Amino acid sequence: MKRTGRGAWRARWCAGLAAALLAAALPASAQQSVGRFDEAHTRFGVELLTRWGQRVKGDFPRYDGRIVALDDTRRQVRVRLLASAVRIGDSDRYTQMARGESFFDAAHFPYVEFVSDPIDIRMVETGGPLRGRLTIRDVTRIETFHLLPATCTRPARACDVVAHGQVDRYAYGLDAWRLALDKDVRFTMRVRLAPDEQP
Repeated sequence: MKRTGRGAWRARWCAGLAAALLAAALPASAQQSVGRFDEAHTRFGVELLTRWGQRVKGDFPRYDGRIVALDDTRRQVRVRLLASAVRIGDSDRYTQMARGESFFDAAHFPYVEFVSDPIDIRMVETGGPLRGRLTIRDVTRIETFHLLPATCTRPARACDVVAHGQVDRYAYGLDAWRLALDKDVRFTMRVRLAPDEQP
């Protein structure tokens, strides 16, 4: 029997609600396309400054990272860095200290994670603020990094997408070596997409 009036409206409302609930139940991979990072070009750096002006540089060679397409114009950056793999220059001593309990404490907090707010896809060309949630040692704070303007016409393909910024390490419990190191930790990411991925 054909439904009319309020009955038809209620049927459409219930069908829409069911579709929305089904979409919410699906995994993110079924709702969003994902651009994986190209491991040959992508780099995640960390830098500390000593009280005497010396820069101590390191990197996170092991990570999981992707750019998620939220819709036709908005993207989200998701990065998970493996703290137990962080390297500080060529120094075994500094590397072990950075991984140890007094700093990243990789044994108890294995990841450094960043999930950006949605950004307009044009920002990879123009540059701008890259705001999002940074988690270190189970402490999550809103931080803003700076996305640099592209240096080529095909950013993330023909050239790196570069962002950098610094955070107050004390806010995350990284309070070791107060007499030797400045309070700020600088993070840098240089990202390209894998050749078969869409930006």
